[in-house]
Amino acid sequence: MAITVSLVALFGLVLFFLLRSRTLGYGSAFVAMMFGFYLSSTGAATPMNQLSTALINALGNL
Repeated sequence: MAITVSLVALFGLVLFFLLRSRTLGYGSAFVAMMFGFYLSSTGAATPMNQLSTALINALGNL
């Protein structure tokens, strides 16, 4: 749970700075947000969570 909240905060912060620097437009940010929202409700959510957990554990072991 803590990893998910941290990743959501990280991705939200990245989107904020991309919007602020005008590297990413509001339409693109909306599409990215909706893609993530709909991806989380599919069967791909579990493997994506497992992949991110494995990457975080691997980085902790370096």
